[in-house]
Amino acid sequence: MSALKLRIEVQKFRLSAPFRISGFVFEEQNVVVATLDDGEHCGRGEAAGVYYLGDTAQTMVAAIEAARSAIEQGIDRAGLQQLLPPGGARNAVDCALWELDAHRLGAAVWELAGLPAPRPLVTTFTLGADDPHVMAAGARKYAQAKSLKLKLTGDLEEDIARVQAVRAARPEVWMGVDANQGYEIDALDSLVAALQPANVSLLEQPLKRGREADLDGYKSKIPIAADESALSMKDIPGLVGRFDVVNIKLDKCGGLTEGLAMAHEARRVGLGVMVGNMVGTSLAMAPAFVLGQLCDVMDLDGPIFLAQDRTPSMTYHNGSAWSDENVWGGTRA
Repeated sequence: MSALKLRIEVQKFRLSAPFRISGFVFEEQNVVVATLDDGEHCGRGEAAGVYYLGDTAQTMVAAIEAARSAIEQGIDRAGLQQLLPPGGARNAVDCALWELDAHRLGAAVWELAGLPAPRPLVTTFTLGADDPHVMAAGARKYAQAKSLKLKLTGDLEEDIARVQAVRAARPEVWMGVDANQGYEIDALDSLVAALQPANVSLLEQPLKRGREADLDGYKSKIPIAADESALSMKDIPGLVGRFDVVNIKLDKCGGLTEGLAMAHEARRVGLGVMVGNMVGTSLAMAPAFVLGQLCDVMDLDGPIFLAQDRTPSMTYHNGSAWSDENVWGGTRA
């Protein structure tokens, strides 16, 4: 392993409009970009962190700086798994290592991962929680979308109105909803019963992390996805029999290395697989696009919320996301 030079930057990206979910409103996104250079080739990785765990730009930079010596000595991806815990810091460095290896070997990341040539992925377009008529207007604005994901707040009556308004505006699209831990088990039957007539296909994280056992024996007519309940590989055993789908986000699990492993393990234990994001630029979405090649549901719309993305960037056409090696993970030196 050759010595590496590590560079860390904190970059701020404004959102084009405030984005609301259960308990939070976002107006900007701070991301950490790690760059690794061996003197001939370089690799980059971007992380936004996990806001509900206190995983901020400042804590990510501190974690990477604490590991700087070991990283610059020439760490590989396997060694990084032991050096840093799951989270945004490891994600940024892990993705940088993937791209660095791709450049060194003259291959694409998807080839290094043993995947077939990538295909465009139909992605959800997310509607932040808002007044029902505003969300309906947003659904119409996403005219190209084939899949929509609605953010809910935990207010059952208002959430039902949101779902009904969006379904009336876009009767043809696949629809999922994300409760972001806003409900308790006693309200779940009422929520599911209200979602069924609107042809909702996925209910994401209705209960708080830590309340997974409340789902023991619960039978939902709509598949339930684990998001906050599935941070990393160690959470997967506790999902079986309670959830139907695991939402893998690279900022949660700590990078593409663990993300790929989680996808394979989820399949092995009978769970469906979803790839999500914490909002970021195309540099963050491109590694998730690689993971998305293994997934059933793709939520790769992070860059569309930004006032301005990076160049080159992912492209969104006819409801699908596409990323090539010019964005990240390519064969160029």
